[in-house]
Amino acid sequence: MSNPDVIVIGAGVIGLSAALALQARGLEVTVVDREGPAAGASAGNAGAFAFTDILPLASPGILKKAPKWLLDPLGPLSVPPAYALRIAPWMYRFWRACAPSRVAHSTAAQTALMDLSKAELEPFLAANGAAGMLRKDGSLQLYESEAEFRASLPGWRARDDHGIEYRHMDAAEMAEIQPGIAPRFIKGTFTPGWYSITDPRDYVLALAERFRANGGRIERAEVTALAPDSDGVAVIAGPRHLRASKVVLAAGAFSHRIARSLGDKIPLETERGYNTTLPPDALDLRLQLTFGGHGFVVSRLTSGIRVGGAVELGGLDLPPNFKRAEAMLKKAKAFLPGLKTEGGRQWMGFRPSLPDSLPVIGPAPATRRVIYAFGHGHLGLTQSAGTARLVSDLVTNQIPAIDLSPFSPTRF
Repeated sequence: MSNPDVIVIGAGVIGLSAALALQARGLEVTVVDREGPAAGASAGNAGAFAFTDILPLASPGILKKAPKWLLDPLGPLSVPPAYALRIAPWMYRFWRACAPSRVAHSTAAQTALMDLSKAELEPFLAANGAAGMLRKDGSLQLYESEAEFRASLPGWRARDDHGIEYRHMDAAEMAEIQPGIAPRFIKGTFTPGWYSITDPRDYVLALAERFRANGGRIERAEVTALAPDSDGVAVIAGPRHLRASKVVLAAGAFSHRIARSLGDKIPLETERGYNTTLPPDALDLRLQLTFGGHGFVVSRLTSGIRVGGAVELGGLDLPPNFKRAEAMLKKAKAFLPGLKTEGGRQWMGFRPSLPDSLPVIGPAPATRRVIYAFGHGHLGLTQSAGTARLVSDLVTNQIPAIDLSPFSPTRF
């Protein structure tokens, strides 16, 4: 069997979106993944295309909340004691990224990628037979106090500067669009430009099916290293050596381990996300609800009602702590009294995050034959179509659709 033009490492939403975009440019593509399609964060996310989330996680606001959150081991942000020393260098970089000048830089870069991703999404879905999976129900951010609401206003004013539509609401207005919210939530902000997918796992499996139907191959193997030379790149997976003219590294939270084989020490960390998916009749949910003060969302999928979120900076190897999922579910019941919490399925997955909240998208410093596309944090699904466009531009030697310097692998 002949070597493909491109090997994409990673069968999540970023990798498969890129693979389909490369096929659309006439290239022969093979996807390699350690577990197969939709096995990681692409299966367990909240299903949102959060194009309005242009503000980086690394910001002065999060610094104000972090000390209180870190005191609660089951709160919105936690660092297991066994991982505290290992995460310290990343946390220092994160703290530096919270400087106002850096936040402004990251927001501008994030906005450019969001705008591109939103513009690319519907044509990408239509081209790949998935247009019917898109929903446009909006999202509602909820606040428990006037102080919490006022603290959110600078972020909404920043969205004003980028033309993002939203509407502040009182409790009565919120009840009109989503009945059953506990009276402790006195205000909210509705963003109508919030899209979602019917189910993220089903979506990624549909992308895999379309990729195979187009003649692509998906192989299961754990890639450990890349070895470029003048003619191409060897992809080393145990005793197997695969080969292609170019390689796209989109292996999510495991990407930095593979990048080390090219001499790159990229400070990728793992936000371990937790959720519980309840049966579809658990709640009459009409749009995504975001409880920002508690770090989780409740979203409606075809597979059920998903309660999930929060950030546990715990790496790839520690065992999961499902008490975090249970704590979120308990809060969700208090916030939505009509929620039926029986019969849920728990999940934990790895969200690949960089300290400035921007992904790495661009050629590896060692060779332009390897393109990096990882580190999207909470926004992999959201930014998948835009990243696919950028990857296909880079692989085919076209001028990228946006300035990629903020996403450079060398920025660290």
